[in-house]
Amino acid sequence: MKYPKHVFTVATFALLCLLLSACGGSSSNDENDTDNSTDTTIDTTADSEQLGLNTAYFVENALVSDITTEDCTLSGGTETTCYRIEIAGTPADADIGPFCPQSTTDTADAAGIWLEDGEVYDVDGAFILNLQSFYAGTGDEWILYDATTEEVYVTDSETACRAAAVPDVAEEYQNYCVECDLEYFGATTHTFLIPTTPVALISSESIGNGNLGVTLNGVVLAPPAPVDAILSNYTIAAFDDCGGHVNPFEGYHYHASTGCTEVVEQTDGHGALLGYVLDGYGIYAMLDSQGNEFDDLDECRGHSDETRDYHYHSASAGENMFIGCYSGEQGSIEN
Repeated sequence: MKYPKHVFTVATFALLCLLLSACGGSSSNDENDTDNSTDTTIDTTADSEQLGLNTAYFVENALVSDITTEDCTLSGGTETTCYRIEIAGTPADADIGPFCPQSTTDTADAAGIWLEDGEVYDVDGAFILNLQSFYAGTGDEWILYDATTEEVYVTDSETACRAAAVPDVAEEYQNYCVECDLEYFGATTHTFLIPTTPVALISSESIGNGNLGVTLNGVVLAPPAPVDAILSNYTIAAFDDCGGHVNPFEGYHYHASTGCTEVVEQTDGHGALLGYVLDGYGIYAMLDSQGNEFDDLDECRGHSDETRDYHYHSASAGENMFIGCYSGEQGSIEN
């Protein structure tokens, strides 16, 4: 199911990681509705849910090696133990892409999505044709296609990818739909040190510009993508329907939750678990099993219940974020 077409409006876009992207296909406005991944759902009994990180919930083939435990020091100086989690860097249960349309006649099934001002759009041929009005007021250069051949200008080589996937885009690659192939760089493994027992902060902390967690299917949860460079270079870097993309520095990673990663269903109707944040708290789907959003979340998008203790809920896909801040001391990431 694809996202419905929206009327294009003036906006100041919000999404992209170092300008590069990769992930696409077909999506839905319902964060819990997607068929882009295989059936890896794990049913779990709510009253037996483990507080903190549960190593058993990671999808098969999401990890490079077995999870181990070691001494660590958290961001607030607390000395404790952490899980060492090394992920493969590609989703274990879903395909990557497609991203950019190749022609202005391409339909939504041939391309990915774009996240703008809280909304999710299909980056199909019609979207490319309407960019001039979509970004009216930001310049007169939003022509990303050849009017004669109907071909969309897409970065289709490693050289083009590297030139366009940076804040200061080379002039010859402005007015492009930017995408990178994972084959250019190979999968980028990341190693997470996440506390075995979360340590709550007295006051919340900013998530900053660093990666903030890991999904159960083995992909990095990235911070909000920068915006200014995108508009100034007249580029579009499409995400796939799972909200992910590729860049030369981080490999494949997610900027949005669209329903691909929620793999551990909760038998009490609570939103499904999709991964863990660096402070050890779980992050769950935005909506519960009835399609309702939780109305008691704090500024970090977290709350507590008797089954799961404190945990987060992901923001909607169009918001260009997963959580608002950290509620606990964080571990670290190596790649």
